[in-house]
Amino acid sequence: MIEYILFVLGIFLLIKGADYLVEGSSSLAKKLGVPTLVIGLTIVAFGTSIPELVVNVLASIKGSGEVAFGNIIGSSMANLLLILGIAAIITNLKIQRSTIWKEIPFSFLAVLILLIFSSVFLLDNLKINSLLRTEGIILLFFFALFIYYVVGLVKKNKENLEDKKIEVIAHPYWIISLMILGGLVGLYFGGKWTVDGAVSIARTFGLSEFLISATIIAIGTSLPELFTTIVATRKKDIDLAVGNIVGSNIFNVFWILGVTSVIKPIPFPNFISVDLLILLFATLLLFIFMFVGKKHELDRWQGILFLILYISYLAFLIVRG
Repeated sequence: MIEYILFVLGIFLLIKGADYLVEGSSSLAKKLGVPTLVIGLTIVAFGTSIPELVVNVLASIKGSGEVAFGNIIGSSMANLLLILGIAAIITNLKIQRSTIWKEIPFSFLAVLILLIFSSVFLLDNLKINSLLRTEGIILLFFFALFIYYVVGLVKKNKENLEDKKIEVIAHPYWIISLMILGGLVGLYFGGKWTVDGAVSIARTFGLSEFLISATIIAIGTSLPELFTTIVATRKKDIDLAVGNIVGSNIFNVFWILGVTSVIKPIPFPNFISVDLLILLFATLLLFIFMFVGKKHELDRWQGILFLILYISYLAFLIVRG
């Protein structure tokens, strides 16, 4: 029983720990004179991926590849099919041209590269199938390219972006210290209890660690993105809503898996190719929808279809065990 309590508490601590760390770090940067726009593009942008990163690093250290990949693929599926689906049901999503022709294809490329890496052992007739450090470095190289693209996009649209103020409160230094320290402690114990809980629950019920990670952990750590997207959609800030989702999926593969595999190679689950193909299909479907019905819009019926696909994927995971 205690494992289940710690598991739920772990997910909560991951979310709150990331919030405190981001707020404390942003406040410190503000007091040091860092421009608000830069804070938004660095600390705040990376902050939303901290829970997934902590879970993956700890899962990798424990040698649990199913937790690591389940967390990333499940989170990406939730972002794409669940969160974007709900956002599109609330209101039709008008997608920017740069998102359609650059960011969505970049997200597709990320999944495709991961699929290739997961299949290399078959081509080379290797006995061990893992995401190796050299492959992690390649993922980080593509992540650097993406950041370069984002910086260029910001410079090009600086005037428009400056209108979207990010509120950063300059707290006293002692509060900043408590926030950063508390955030780090929360992330450590949250990540540890989440990973340990996932493994314990899977063993107790005879389920795969991938199933627990791709459902409960992935949805739990995606809650901040869900709430942010719903609020942004209601405020008609569509760029923020869609940008958060697509950007988060790129971060998941290139940044989180890149960093995690460089620290320690992550063993691929035997069935991973099926899930990657499903994620690849979902990403491609988002791109195709941009030219079906109202051009460059995600309509409500498409959002409903995304939700149906997400529920179907969850059912597939449960049946597979």
